[in-house]
Amino acid sequence: MLRTHTCGELRAEQAGSQATLCGWVQKVRDKGGMVWIDLRDRYGVTQLIFEEGVTDTKVIEMAKTIGREFVLKASGEVVERFAKNDKIETGDIEIKVTDLEILNASKVPPFIIDNDTDGGEELRMKYRYLDLRRGEVRDKLMLRHKMLQATRKYLSDSSFMEVETPVLIKSTPEGARDFVVPSRVNKGEFYALPQSPQTFKQLLMVSGFDRYFQIVKCFRDEDLRADRQPEFTQIDCEMSFVSQQDILDTFEGLTRFLFKEALDVEVGEFVHMQYDDAMRLYGSDKPDVRFGMQFVELNDVAQNKGFNVFDQAELVLGICAEGCADWTRKQIDALTDFVKRPQVGAKGLVHVKCNTDGTFKSSVDKFYSQEDLKAWADKAGAKPGDLILVLSGGIDATRKQMNDLRLHMGDLLELKDPMNFKPLWVLDFPLLEWDEETQRYHAMHHPFTSPKEEQIPLLDTDPGAVKANAYDLVINGVEIGGGSIRIHDQKTQALMFKHLGFSDEEAKSQFGFLMEAFEYGAPPHGGIAFGFDRLCSMFGGSDSIRDFIAFPKNTSARDVMIESPSPISRDQLDDLGLDLLPSE
Repeated sequence: MLRTHTCGELRAEQAGSQATLCGWVQKVRDKGGMVWIDLRDRYGVTQLIFEEGVTDTKVIEMAKTIGREFVLKASGEVVERFAKNDKIETGDIEIKVTDLEILNASKVPPFIIDNDTDGGEELRMKYRYLDLRRGEVRDKLMLRHKMLQATRKYLSDSSFMEVETPVLIKSTPEGARDFVVPSRVNKGEFYALPQSPQTFKQLLMVSGFDRYFQIVKCFRDEDLRADRQPEFTQIDCEMSFVSQQDILDTFEGLTRFLFKEALDVEVGEFVHMQYDDAMRLYGSDKPDVRFGMQFVELNDVAQNKGFNVFDQAELVLGICAEGCADWTRKQIDALTDFVKRPQVGAKGLVHVKCNTDGTFKSSVDKFYSQEDLKAWADKAGAKPGDLILVLSGGIDATRKQMNDLRLHMGDLLELKDPMNFKPLWVLDFPLLEWDEETQRYHAMHHPFTSPKEEQIPLLDTDPGAVKANAYDLVINGVEIGGGSIRIHDQKTQALMFKHLGFSDEEAKSQFGFLMEAFEYGAPPHGGIAFGFDRLCSMFGGSDSIRDFIAFPKNTSARDVMIESPSPISRDQLDDLGLDLLPSE
């Protein structure tokens, strides 16, 4: 080894010993007769000291030529610092350098490589190899590493077997767009990159591998945002001979283990909530239950009073903001502006102030008496000093708008403590959802999700009412993972394909291998997949999964560091039997 210690290792008890360090120059301070250099590696920072009259002249002259991000090898005596630095682990000592070697020089970096960097996100992504030298970025990848190791330990100790599945597979029409890969050997034919290993893990269950897992790359060609990347990582799992509750118990255990191992946090109760209740009370299938403000339906007390906006609405919905009756007109106008934003889509907002003297003041006083407004307050559970906020319209739209408003209020009132983790299972999703554009049903999860057995006859009479044996793990309003009990018999799978609009020929072409496998004794099975990048970002207190991926894409799905995607040569296109259409 070129070094005897790392830059984060030495302490006061090692004063008087000799040490050799290697690393990058974080900072140089030249005071004429004294030079200090902060040397950094992934373990920490150690200060080097050079002093005229003490340090060899050639060594100190070399030190004066050094710039930021030079790579150095420095040897000398570990000495106790006169002015200690309690902001770094090695702040009690420094190295009095006797030998110095410049292993490599560096250009001036395009941004300051420090936690308080001056580089914008796009610049830092272009020079991601430099951004990765920053401590806070490195710490996020270290957290990811710890979670990877903890995941493998828990699942391996629970008799799960890690099995790799193919990356070049067959394109399927359901779900997001596939990334496709042309075949040179089989011209005119294409592989797809997997959106998930779904069919393969089910085949592994048919093969008798009763507990499978894989930490796997998945690919979806879809529009990006902070919590999406075109390639992402899942903790993918499947189990045979289990009930839904067995799966919930197993992966509640994994989640608790990860919180304890990575954050030393003991997580409380995992609440169970029906999908229908989540939509009715929160307007979301991933409700944030760190705070209240559950929805209250006010149709029976707000309609038929002459206020046409409410009278003509399918749903009149309220939430109660505790202690906000003293909000100013300016604050409430800002809420109205918020709900009118195109992203929310409401036409207006009604409010009722529950005054501390027991009276009520509302934006619709013209239509409602004090007794009427008291009935609203009673139904909403509002006390003197509270503020009721009301939206109305179509059922689905109003719930979605109120969800946006509720989450916005949670931000304004600082109710979303990032270290207060509230997990819940959302259960019994609809099996199918209607698509107006295609005028047919699509699988809400995927075509292999099992319907509730007792509701299978409804597939022929009322398919939209059928519930699935499906479940999502939600923490603090973020979907962390989801899964289902799978269909394991050929007859039910064929029925599912039929109701998804597949002809027999299409079903056989796309999934014939799976349906045939089901004829050879498929066991009952089910599974789950965790969004690993999203889980890491939650544990790290970040809104963006990009922070926890070593080399992420930007919001245009581009890697600006390696300039990908990029054109390929004419020769490559000819090898693949492809030609490009003229650009518009």
